[in-house]
Amino acid sequence: MPTIAVDKAALFKELGREYTTEEFDELCFEFGLELDEDTSNSERPVVDGKQEPPQLKIEIPANRYDLLCIEGIALMLNIFRGRTPTPNYRLVAPPDGELQSITIKEETSKVRPYISGAILRNIKFDQARYDSFISLQDKLHQNLARQRTLVSIGTHDLDTVQGPFTYKAQPPQEINFVPLNQNVKMNGEELMQFYEKDKHLGKFLHIIRDSPVYPVVYDANHVVCSLPPIINGDHSKITLDTKNIFIECTATDKTKVEVVVNIVVAMFSQYTSELFTVEPIKIISEHNGESRQVPNLTPRPTQASISYINQCCGLELSATQICDLLKRMAFSAKPSQSSPDLIDVDVPVTRADVLHQADIMEDVAIAYGFNELPKSFPSKSGTVAQPLPINKLGDIIRIEAAMAGWTEVLPLILCSHDENFAWLNRKDDGNTAVKLANPKTVEFQVVRTSLLPGLLKTIRENKQHAVPMRIFEVSDVAFKDVSLERKSRNERHFAAAWYGKTSGFEVVHGLLDRVMAMLKSAFIIGEEGLENPAVSDSQYWIEELNDPTYFPGHAASIHVRLAGKDTVIGQFGILHPTVLEKFDLKYPVSTLEMNVEVFL
Repeated sequence: MPTIAVDKAALFKELGREYTTEEFDELCFEFGLELDEDTSNSERPVVDGKQEPPQLKIEIPANRYDLLCIEGIALMLNIFRGRTPTPNYRLVAPPDGELQSITIKEETSKVRPYISGAILRNIKFDQARYDSFISLQDKLHQNLARQRTLVSIGTHDLDTVQGPFTYKAQPPQEINFVPLNQNVKMNGEELMQFYEKDKHLGKFLHIIRDSPVYPVVYDANHVVCSLPPIINGDHSKITLDTKNIFIECTATDKTKVEVVVNIVVAMFSQYTSELFTVEPIKIISEHNGESRQVPNLTPRPTQASISYINQCCGLELSATQICDLLKRMAFSAKPSQSSPDLIDVDVPVTRADVLHQADIMEDVAIAYGFNELPKSFPSKSGTVAQPLPINKLGDIIRIEAAMAGWTEVLPLILCSHDENFAWLNRKDDGNTAVKLANPKTVEFQVVRTSLLPGLLKTIRENKQHAVPMRIFEVSDVAFKDVSLERKSRNERHFAAAWYGKTSGFEVVHGLLDRVMAMLKSAFIIGEEGLENPAVSDSQYWIEELNDPTYFPGHAASIHVRLAGKDTVIGQFGILHPTVLEKFDLKYPVSTLEMNVEVFL
C-alpha cells in the first residue's frame, strides 16, 4: 500500500484542531488508515538550510486514490468527523461561454488512443499547494496509471496556450519543441537520446520509443503542449502564478483515464475561487464515435441490501441509520422506494473503488466503528472464511503425496520462454502462454503453462543431495483464453518428478495410481471396463503417448471418464535425454503432470 508524507501542522490546521500522536493514530484507525510514523521526535533532514517540518507518514489503502494527497485526506477526515458536508462538485461554463476542445486524430489509435481533460479556473496556488499538485500526479502515475503505461497526466498554464487543441500521432522526427525545464528545442528522436540516462524520465521511454509514431498534443498555434507519456513542453509549464490550469490525460485504458481526471479535479477544485467547480471541455473523436464532454462529475447511482449489510456486520441497523453512516463516508444515500430492503446510494466521483455492495458494507462498518461491532462478530456474519473447493482439493492431493513420501516444492510462477517450451522440446504456437510485455530478466518472460520447468530447476539446484529425489507441486498454471474478459485463465495442476540412478517410471506410475484411488477414480483396462459404469463414478486409463518431451515408447497419456465424458487430463513418462541436458541433469527423470480441476 502507498505511504504518503503530509505536513503535520498543515493537516492539523485543515482538521481544525491539534492531535497527539496517539489521538491521530486512533483517528486514522477509525477511518481505515494507518499512521506509519510521526517524525516530530525523530531526526529530520535539513533542506536549504532549514530543518524539514514535522511530517505524518500515513499508509493509504491501495484502492483509495482520493487519499493520495493532503487535500483528500483532510477533506475525507473532516467529512468523517461531521465537520464538513460532502462536496457538491459542479461543472461551470467558461467566461466566454465557449468550451475548449481537443480533437483526436485517427492515427493516435496506433499508440495511445484515448484522451480526456478538464480546466480549473481561478485557482490559488502557494508553494505547498503546488508541491501537492505535482505529488498527486506522481502518485497516480505510480499506482493507478501503472507507471504511465495506462494513463499519463499533462498539466498546463492555460493562459500560455490557445485552444482548440489537437491530439495527434506523428513520426518522432516531425515533433519539435523545448521540453519542460530545458532551453533547447529537440525532435522526438533527440529527446529520447537526451533522457535515456535520466533517472526520473528514463524509465518511461520504453512505452513509446519503439512506436513508429509518437503521441503529441498541440494548441491552435501548433505549439507542443506535451509528448505523452514522457514530458510536457516548457512553453506551458505551471508556476506559482498560474491561475487557470488546462489538464489533459492520455491513455491506453478508457476507464482509468476518466478516473484519473476526476481525482485530480476533485482534489484541487478546493482551491478555485468558486469551491468545487470545474470547467468541462469537449472531446471530438469522430473516427471512433468517442466524442463527448468531460469530465462527468455526476455521482454514480447504485443500490445496497440492508439485510446484507446487517448480516455481514452483525448489526440490526435501519435504512435511515445506514444512510446516516454512509454520509460520514462522503456518500449520499436514502431508503429506496422500490424495496424496503434496499437503499439508494449515490457514489461520488472520487470513489471509483466502489464496485459492489460489499464496498458499501465496508464503509458502513468503518463509519459505525470497528471497535463498536458486536463481540459475537464474526460468528453471526456471512463473511466467515472457508476454503474454495479447488484449494480444498489441492490440499487433499498435497497431503496424500506427502504421506506417500514425496517432498513438496514451491518454484516461481514465472519462467523463461525457453524453459517453458524449447527446453521441454515443445513449440510455442503463440496462443498458449501469457507473456510479460516488459520482462526485467530472461528468467521471468512468461507465466508457466506447465509445472515441469519449476520441478526440474529445483532438482538442478539441489543435485548435491542424495538420490533418489522425489518432489511434487500442486499449483496453478496459466493459459491465454480470449473468450474471457481477462484474456487468460488459471488451471490447477499436480506434478511430480523422480530423479535417480534408475528411471523410476514405475514409482511415478504408482503415485498416479495412489492419487487416482484417493480421488475415487477406478483404473480400467480395455473396452469392457469402459462399458461397465458400475465400476466407479469416475474411471481412468492410460494410452501410449508419442511426445518429444519424453523418451520414445516410455510415456503415456492419462484419460478420465467423468459423467460419461472422456477427457485427457495429463501425461507421465521418462524425460527425453535432450531435456535432461538442457536442465543440466545427469540421471534419468520420470515426471507426472495432470489437471486436477476436472475432479471438482
